[in-house]
Amino acid sequence: MTIGRFHKMHGLGNDFVIIDARASDLSDNLTMPPAKATAIANRHSGIGCDQLIILKSSDKADVRMQIYNADGGEVEACGNATRCVVKLLGDGTSIETSGGMISGNVTDEGAIVDMGEPNFNWNAIPLAYAMDTIHMPVGWEDLQDPSAVNVGNPHVIFFVENSETVELDRLGPMIEVDPLFPERVNVNVAHIKAGDIHLRVWERGVGLTRACGTGACATAVAAIKRGLVESPVNVHLPGGTLVLSWQDGGPIMMQGPTSYVFTGEANWNDFG
Repeated sequence: MTIGRFHKMHGLGNDFVIIDARASDLSDNLTMPPAKATAIANRHSGIGCDQLIILKSSDKADVRMQIYNADGGEVEACGNATRCVVKLLGDGTSIETSGGMISGNVTDEGAIVDMGEPNFNWNAIPLAYAMDTIHMPVGWEDLQDPSAVNVGNPHVIFFVENSETVELDRLGPMIEVDPLFPERVNVNVAHIKAGDIHLRVWERGVGLTRACGTGACATAVAAIKRGLVESPVNVHLPGGTLVLSWQDGGPIMMQGPTSYVFTGEANWNDFG
């Protein structure tokens, strides 16, 4: 790895370092060891981000996107990063991820993206054993009766009276690594107010985040499936609002803002 250019972008405060390996001497064979990804993501001694995004060539889409969380782990999908990549690369961009094919179009404020169809099958989420995933017969302390869904990555969603009062910084890491979730899980707590969803997310490998696009997708489809809200629905996160649309059997459409912060160069050999 050598000196290369990067973009710093964010969606609702969920921020990314984006490296386009196609447009540099890094090559499509670029790999990111966990220690290096963690060093780049470090906000004190690195560039700082929630997720590191690497763009590579694809024979199925315009680009292939690899996503590394701040803990160095590679994950399948990231909704806010998808909007940023679409905004960066242009209208009609198609993206290959390990969680599936997604695409999007540019809007004045950011992008609208097709996140694909959600999967409620227990073994696709995945769970350790079969159960109803719309009303799961499990719970952790006061968090009971969740839903689970895979939207390119695994999510569990709890509908509560007030999401602001949930000790998500304590319960989130406990639930994330529960043996029920063999690939760990993103933990969402939400409440409904005036037909809108108010959401907080403990993101797998990141922690509490100002916004999680796939969390908004998962929570919206679970709420629609349960009959709690109607599509389209506003999902309010600490960093701002996303608009989610979904009809059973179809893809999830997510619309929201993106921000371009700066571009820079770094010697990747200096990290990790």
